[in-house]
Amino acid sequence: MTRLTRLRLNDFRNYRQLDVKLSGRHVCLFGANGSGKTNLIEAISQFSPGRGLRSVAIGDLSRAGSGTGWTVSADLVPQEGADPHRIGVALERSGPAAKRLHRLDGTNATAAEIAELVRVVWLTPAMDRVFAGGASDRRRFFDRQVMAHIPAHGPVSADYEKAMRERNALLEHSLPDPAWLAAIEGRMAEAGAAIIANRQLILARMQDALDDRPEGAFPKADLQLDGPVDGAAEALASRWAEMRRVDAKAGRTLSGPHRTDLSVIHRPTGLPAAQCSTGQQKALLIGLILASAAALAARIDGPAPLLLLDEAAAHLDADRRAALFDALDALGGQAWLTGTDRELFEAFGERAERIEIRAGEVVG
Repeated sequence: MTRLTRLRLNDFRNYRQLDVKLSGRHVCLFGANGSGKTNLIEAISQFSPGRGLRSVAIGDLSRAGSGTGWTVSADLVPQEGADPHRIGVALERSGPAAKRLHRLDGTNATAAEIAELVRVVWLTPAMDRVFAGGASDRRRFFDRQVMAHIPAHGPVSADYEKAMRERNALLEHSLPDPAWLAAIEGRMAEAGAAIIANRQLILARMQDALDDRPEGAFPKADLQLDGPVDGAAEALASRWAEMRRVDAKAGRTLSGPHRTDLSVIHRPTGLPAAQCSTGQQKALLIGLILASAAALAARIDGPAPLLLLDEAAAHLDADRRAALFDALDALGGQAWLTGTDRELFEAFGERAERIEIRAGEVVG
């Protein structure tokens, strides 16, 4: 079971200093709104690639008025019987510049090295509208799942976006250099092919996890990616070469993996997720997160995930809360949940510890 057994924060959000020892069970954080529950699980999300569960710049995570950087560290047991590790991530300021530093067992490390030890999946209230939003919302949601499985998906996506910006800028010229365009499109195609391959792989893993799950509180879904399916770099580059004139007129690149949408069908009714009720959408979303985590847990070449569920239990009835806790316990990782009331987590029983948060401090 992947688990954190100690967590330390310094000058992170509303936490001046926190040092809490943990039993290794699931963790239920409760307290009033604004006390710092979400801030605490956001700190844990910094161990994953990217910007964390609120997707904010690292400089904006420092405690107000501290004028310094911040640190998050944890004692991690990656799997049953394994030696524990001390992992850490910090913001280091040098004048106006800020950079993220990673530590592993007392020495400098890379984000990739930390990601190989701990995989993080999360669900936040902001995701509740993912099915009703635009394609970019669903694409970001799905790419977050892909990055949990394949940490390198983040850097390759950044390479793709950078090359696409260069291509768009070059197309603004009245007579862009074809050789220069071809070179940029080649870099785009190489990254784009990797993006497509990563997405297809994780889509298949998540669909398998959905299909394998017994019928229950969280409905099964049928997933599909609406976008380029030919992941060959040559095909992508050829398409962009053909589209130069059209893209130049539009002022942007009109085709490619950056236009992909995630299609989700609610299997019990056959309805697209966008047409489902609010309750059905919430259950679908939780089901997708559980499927992503289950797909991670099923891999023999990596750790089980840490799950961060912000206010996920608050809008579920008692039966679905109990079903959620059972599903989380079956995954083999550690779940962190937040809620305003201790009673929300009653069905977890002794499988979880409860921690009260008040104004950036642990009570009791």
